[in-house]
Amino acid sequence: MVSIKDVAKHAGVAISTVSKVLNHYPNVSEETKRKVNQAVEELNFVPNSVAAALSSKQSGRIALILKLNDKTQAIDEIDMQYLSAAIHKATELGLDVVTFFYSMFEGKTAEEVTRYLLAQSIHGIVIYGISKEDRVLHQIIRSQTFKAVAVDAPFYNKNTSSVWIDQEKAQYDVARKTVEENRSRSILYIAGKKNGYVTDGRLRGIRRLAEEKKLKLTVRNGDFSELQARNLTFQYARNKDAIVCASDLMAIGAMRALMEMDIFRPVCGFDGIVLMGYAGKQMNTVRQDFAGVSAAAVEELHRLTDGGEGRNLVLDYSLVRLEYLDIIC
Repeated sequence: MVSIKDVAKHAGVAISTVSKVLNHYPNVSEETKRKVNQAVEELNFVPNSVAAALSSKQSGRIALILKLNDKTQAIDEIDMQYLSAAIHKATELGLDVVTFFYSMFEGKTAEEVTRYLLAQSIHGIVIYGISKEDRVLHQIIRSQTFKAVAVDAPFYNKNTSSVWIDQEKAQYDVARKTVEENRSRSILYIAGKKNGYVTDGRLRGIRRLAEEKKLKLTVRNGDFSELQARNLTFQYARNKDAIVCASDLMAIGAMRALMEMDIFRPVCGFDGIVLMGYAGKQMNTVRQDFAGVSAAAVEELHRLTDGGEGRNLVLDYSLVRLEYLDIIC
């Protein structure tokens, strides 16, 4: 069995230096970190504390990994629902929870992130909002080192499950309702982030509707930004019959722009966040139960750590028009 002494000898440093690198002490040079981490990787070294945790039958510590929305000044209601429900469900199941944000792993390799999580005695991870660009997280999922659940992404293998709603059908349904109610023929569709799995699904939904209804469709990326949706509305709305947005925040941005332009166009959103009730106009939207999704993700992770195999779990949604009286309490 490889020891810390073997790692120190392989890296040409003192045992205490290896310990400092593994425990993320400050004031260790990047070159020293590189040598130690390379030695750890080449020797497949696992620290004793991690080995003990991995060899035990306890699967009690899980990590929640979130990407915060930096495209709004408003409190991110979705992430707060995710966190609150996950922590509540984990407590109910007797699981210890640690929260990480994508920004904490910037510049790190998959191997470095894996070692860090193992050093924290993490046995399972729930990843929220992974995109096609998050290569490090892709590698971690593919390695199957951890039991994992991906929320809003199509990842599932023996040790990984995905939990989400049918994004394509939900976008099709809410857009169709809006189009049919207003007899719209030309649509401005404000999509979300490029390279997002959620964005891809919703785009398929609006394109299917446009093909079936023979609608004139203009697609522009709003990056889930209220400001970008506002600007796109100023630019394109006068020549369109309706605006379909891939998020409620963007729908609010579009609606406010229309009010400033003093023109009416039906607008629909996607998510069902509380802010929609304060928008001043009723808009169709897809209501996702974010708390329910997050709780289901933690339950799914618990099932995986108990020996279950990964699967694709698709949950329900509903179409609503949120009003002020619906959201106050």
